[in-house]
Amino acid sequence: MGHYILRRLLIALPSLLGISLILFTVLALAPGDPFEELATNASVPPEVRMALRAQFGLDDPVWQRYLHWLFSMLKGDWGFSFVSRIDVDTLIGQRIPVTLAVIGASQLLALAIALPVGVLAAVKPYSWFDRIASILAFIGFSLPTFFTGILFILLFSIHLGWLPFVFRADISETGWAWWWEHLKQSIMPVMVLGLFQGASWMRYVRSSVLDVVRLDYVTTARSKGLAERVVITKHIVRNALIPVVTLVALQMPTIFGGAIVTEQIFRIPGIGSLLIDAILRNDTPVIMAVTFVLSGLVILFNLIADVIYGWLDPRISYR
Repeated sequence: MGHYILRRLLIALPSLLGISLILFTVLALAPGDPFEELATNASVPPEVRMALRAQFGLDDPVWQRYLHWLFSMLKGDWGFSFVSRIDVDTLIGQRIPVTLAVIGASQLLALAIALPVGVLAAVKPYSWFDRIASILAFIGFSLPTFFTGILFILLFSIHLGWLPFVFRADISETGWAWWWEHLKQSIMPVMVLGLFQGASWMRYVRSSVLDVVRLDYVTTARSKGLAERVVITKHIVRNALIPVVTLVALQMPTIFGGAIVTEQIFRIPGIGSLLIDAILRNDTPVIMAVTFVLSGLVILFNLIADVIYGWLDPRISYR
């Protein structure tokens, strides 16, 4: 498996290189000037603005700027934020743990909902449980995350007063109180993302299990006298999860996109709010670095999905 992972990583390098080239070219050709505020500020001389543009190489050709950015990235230099006045890697390092924690918890919640509900709905098709679960699933993935987030704020924060609706990074408490405050302010964003993804995945799990239930080897397993629980867990669910793993891996860009919207609603200081703020302020080094990190995470999750394939399906070889 180690050789397979190494080979996949080597294959991913051209993909990352192509993604970085496209992103950098689009951002370089996009309208706007990161030093536009300096141009409209009468107290800043024009020569100062021109000196800053020359210092950061903004007047160089696009290909030259891209090569400079690429070699700097290989050396560990991700650039300098024009707005925050700090290194981009430091800025991302402060934000990405919050995003990964929220997304990770929401995806665990989505799987905890989708797998048992989808399997039970498929094992008992067209029952009352199946019908109610399908109706709730359709409602769940039909409502956008920003609408669900506002509803949660109105219900749990304004009317009931149970949960804070603004995410605070500067919590003064320590020990268990610190963990409890973080847990309370993470409940709503995790639920918004988790319920949305869980509703969508539940339908895919149900469909995949229904396809596997009708296969001959499942009938053979039952004819051997195996318990229904063993048939479901070892013969049905394991094979039905293969297309679901593909779906989860391919939906990672959508998940990060939904997280960006959710972070804006709950004011979460994550990488999504950082990206939105950088776009509004035309902070191109931050935009480039954040989008590149998100692209790398998508490729990483696809690699993880390929590794899980081999665990689910013994017929798959890592040669």
